[in-house]
Amino acid sequence: MTVQNSATGDPSIAVGGRDAGTAGGTGHAGRNGTLLAGLGVVAFSLTFPATAWGLEGFGPWSLVSVRCVLAALLAGGALLALRAPVPERRHWAGLAVVAAGVVLGFPLLTTLALQTSTTSHAAVVVGLLPLTTAAFSALRTGARPSRAFWAAALAGAAVVIAFTVQQSGGAVSTGDMYLFGALLICAAGYAEGGRLAREMPGWRVIGWALVLCLPLAVPATAVALTIEPVHLTGHSVAGVLWVAAGSQFLGLVVWYRGMAEIGVARASQLQLAQPLLTLVWSVLLLGEHLPVAAPVAAVAVLVCIAVTQRSRTR
Repeated sequence: MTVQNSATGDPSIAVGGRDAGTAGGTGHAGRNGTLLAGLGVVAFSLTFPATAWGLEGFGPWSLVSVRCVLAALLAGGALLALRAPVPERRHWAGLAVVAAGVVLGFPLLTTLALQTSTTSHAAVVVGLLPLTTAAFSALRTGARPSRAFWAAALAGAAVVIAFTVQQSGGAVSTGDMYLFGALLICAAGYAEGGRLAREMPGWRVIGWALVLCLPLAVPATAVALTIEPVHLTGHSVAGVLWVAAGSQFLGLVVWYRGMAEIGVARASQLQLAQPLLTLVWSVLLLGEHLPVAAPVAAVAVLVCIAVTQRSRTR
């Protein structure tokens, strides 16, 4: 069967055991999808440094709840302005998975982790996201990426893991456990969101997921702000505004649309570059030391991305 392509309006994405990238991974649609997913990765790469800025003035629970409320208000305004239809009943379960994984779980667990971890160390979670997202997608949609795809994905993940773990000394801490939990639930949210983005525009997927969280986020914000002291600074305000508008809404809009055009598994491999981008932002924005091994890791990761982008699903 076919469903309407949320990006172009054409009923061209095949469903039923094949990844969306099979139909949309080549030509103009493939280039456009890669560009959009890449913009999403750039937005996400700023999330950890922006969160570190936000923690300068907010407590972890306040920061997460405030960013959720602000992003939900942006999303709700866009949905109203563009008169987006209410999702069908069959879509709400999937939207709840996106909300739990991408809107609530990942921001909360990574924010808690960044209380004790540096942004460069926390980047290990996004190094593992491509592999886990592709695995969740394969289980959820029945997609069957090629052996070359999996080999390159595993190699890229191994490079990122080795690089980040070597820099942190390989110790497993409470922060690492938060990051591991964030990895799993975010991958599930990405995969489910990518599946939904084949049936409705990606911006509506994240928009409705954000709105779904609003009844929980508003009272949580009120409670958190009364318990955790807030000290507003230029960094803390800029940080919370970016994670709300850039990471939580606009970044996910272009990310889900990109996944709809080139497929969940293939788009997820672009995230292999995200930890290295995060390291660059960490140096520029936070003054962290950039490891000497970073250029070598960057080249290896880019090679893996090139291989995964050229491989086809079966």
